[in-house]
Amino acid sequence: MKTQIEAIKGVIFDLDGTLVSSELNFSLIKAQVGCPAEQDLLDYIEQLPSPYMREEAMNIVHQHELLDAQSAKLLPGVVEAVKALQAKNIPMAIVTRNFDKAATLKLQNNPLPIETVLTRTDAPAKPDPSALLTVATQWEMPVDNVIYVGDYLYDIQAAHNANMRACLYAPDVTPGYAEQADFVIHAFDELVSLIDNYAEKVELC
Repeated sequence: MKTQIEAIKGVIFDLDGTLVSSELNFSLIKAQVGCPAEQDLLDYIEQLPSPYMREEAMNIVHQHELLDAQSAKLLPGVVEAVKALQAKNIPMAIVTRNFDKAATLKLQNNPLPIETVLTRTDAPAKPDPSALLTVATQWEMPVDNVIYVGDYLYDIQAAHNANMRACLYAPDVTPGYAEQADFVIHAFDELVSLIDNYAEKVELC
C-alpha cells in the first residue's frame, strides 16, 4: 500500500527566535506580572479578575516587547532562504505571538518580502490555530500543503492544531519536544532543501 505525502506549497514562519533574534526574558516578565513560572503568560493575563489588572499586566508585556523589538536582528540564513522561496513562487506569511506594534517595528528594522503578518492582535495566540488557518484560507490552499516553521513547542502545537506540518527550527540545542515536530532543521538552507524535496507529492511504499 502506498501513502502520499502532500507537496509543500506554502510556508508560514514564526517571528521571534525564527526569523529575528529575541532577548525577551519571560521569567522576568512573569515575575513582574505575578504569573507562576509554569503557566503561560498570556493565559494568565487573560484570566485576571479585572479589566484594570489585565490592562496593567499587558502594558508591562508591551513594554518588554517594544524594547526587544529595537534590538532584534535577522537570524543567519533567513534572507537567503526567503529569497530562494520567493524565487520558487512559494507564498510566505508570518504568524507571531507578538502584539502588532512590536512585530511591525521588528520588520521595519529587518525588512523581508513577506506581506502577510498576523499577530496576537489579529487572532488568538498560538497554540490556537486560527491565524494559521486564516493564512491558508487567504491563499486558498489546503492545509496539507502548508508548513509552519517555528522554534518553540507552541509552534508545533499550533501547526498540528491546524492540521499542518510542523517544522522546528533548532539552531543550537535540540529540545526534547523536537520529536513532536514533523521536521527539524538546524539552519535555514535545510528548509530550502526540505521544500525542494517536497515540491511534488512523494509516494512512499
